Amino acid sequence: MNYLTLGVIGAYLIMMVIIGALFSKKSTNAKGYFLGDRKLGPFVTAMSAEASDMSSWLLMGLPGVALAAGLAEASWTAIGLGIGTYINWLLVAKRIRVYSQKIDAVTIPEFFSKRFGDKSGMLSVISALVIVIFFIPYTASGFNACGTLFNSLSGGEIPYFTAMVVSAIVIVAYTALGGFLAASTTDFIQSIVMSVALIVVVVCGINYAGGWENVVTNAQSMPSYLEMFTTYDYTTGGTKDYGLLTVVSTLAWGLGYFGMPHILLRFMAIEDKSKLKLSRRIGTIWVFIAMAVAIVIGIIGSGIIANGAIDISPGDGQRIIVEIAKLMSSNGVLLAVFAGLILSGILASTMSTSDSQLLAASSSISQDLFVNVFRLKIDNKKSLLISRLTIVVIAVIAVFWARKENSVFTIVSFAWAGFGAAFGPVILAGLFWKKTTKWGAVAGMVTGGAMVFIWKYGIAKLGGIFTIYELLPAFVCALIAIIAVSLLTKNKDKEIEETFDEVKKELNA
Repeated sequence: MNYLTLGVIGAYLIMMVIIGALFSKKSTNAKGYFLGDRKLGPFVTAMSAEASDMSSWLLMGLPGVALAAGLAEASWTAIGLGIGTYINWLLVAKRIRVYSQKIDAVTIPEFFSKRFGDKSGMLSVISALVIVIFFIPYTASGFNACGTLFNSLSGGEIPYFTAMVVSAIVIVAYTALGGFLAASTTDFIQSIVMSVALIVVVVCGINYAGGWENVVTNAQSMPSYLEMFTTYDYTTGGTKDYGLLTVVSTLAWGLGYFGMPHILLRFMAIEDKSKLKLSRRIGTIWVFIAMAVAIVIGIIGSGIIANGAIDISPGDGQRIIVEIAKLMSSNGVLLAVFAGLILSGILASTMSTSDSQLLAASSSISQDLFVNVFRLKIDNKKSLLISRLTIVVIAVIAVFWARKENSVFTIVSFAWAGFGAAFGPVILAGLFWKKTTKWGAVAGMVTGGAMVFIWKYGIAKLGGIFTIYELLPAFVCALIAIIAVSLLTKNKDKEIEETFDEVKKELNA
């Protein structure tokens, strides 16, 4: 690997830590550390939300799926996510911003507790457990991607585990130091780096494939590679059906957005709620374009392999952008610098998600459990210290989880389903249905989270129609549980429904 390329990556990592150090002075209390005192601008809100959403999945998982199997699965997943992004901004963003400020909630578990009048701390405990359970593998997938990246770059000279640990240390450093403002600012920068990386990879990739005509010819030579209702099977050279049920199941990825704590926190943190419309437009347009380009890169990657410029198996397609960057790094100074930017883009996509997840998980333990549930009497200085130590502990557990290489796409899909099913229905019910009760929320969280495990590791093994993505059935079961239990119980505190009406009036004003 070219030393200039490594130098660009090193400079990028150092810059992230410096940003964390600069913002550490601005985080003087829990509200500032976890929500940035609600002072995010519309551009930072939009791009940090989407950068923290896309993760390494955008530059590794999605191109890898497209390269190996063609358009169908990658495209339907992207369409589902694009629609989910837009609807989440449209329906949830402004409501949760107004509601969370009204009840003075700075974390998602705290929002649940105050929205449903839970003074026992039960909702905080359950939601904190959900966050820890699903964020650890999600964060681990980010560390996994970093380790895979550097291991591949060095031709195996840098062990995967060593590379993964070093990457985790950098992410933990700037997140623990600067908190939410550092994470959001670095996410904004990282979204720009990711965008540059995508553009450069497309241009250079087409060249290495021997031109766009070669890319198209190669794609057309594989049966069903460019189809939307059948998919290519690289192991047999044949095709697989991609029917309506599978399409609906894949589109269900979009449901996950309603329950993603690291995205919802961005909505809660914008300084001016009237700017959310601008943020929605920026974020949605970027997501659609970025995912479309990532899919095209996968198809280009297949052409590069066919042209003999890169020698990897289609099943190892998540490395395609890394391999393109390695090829660029040996072709002159300018391309070596761009290769560094591309690889920094992969790091950016990983770090932008991992930092937000670490922060959300930390807030759930330190703020929601220690302060709100256990009622520990601690000052701001001790609260921040506990929060930072919690980030380190969670990162260590995630590193242990990621000690062996796994598919980024597989890990992310499971964690995504967990949050979408456990939190998504409760968020929607809490924001739109006044009669939702504390017990309904508990039933929804437990049912949604449990069904993800039950469906994936039990029911799905029956095969046939039961092989659908676990998020869809778990989300539906959670909604049914919320409605059924809420109808059987009632809000005893009239103030809960009065607050709901006040928020509704403010939204309609």
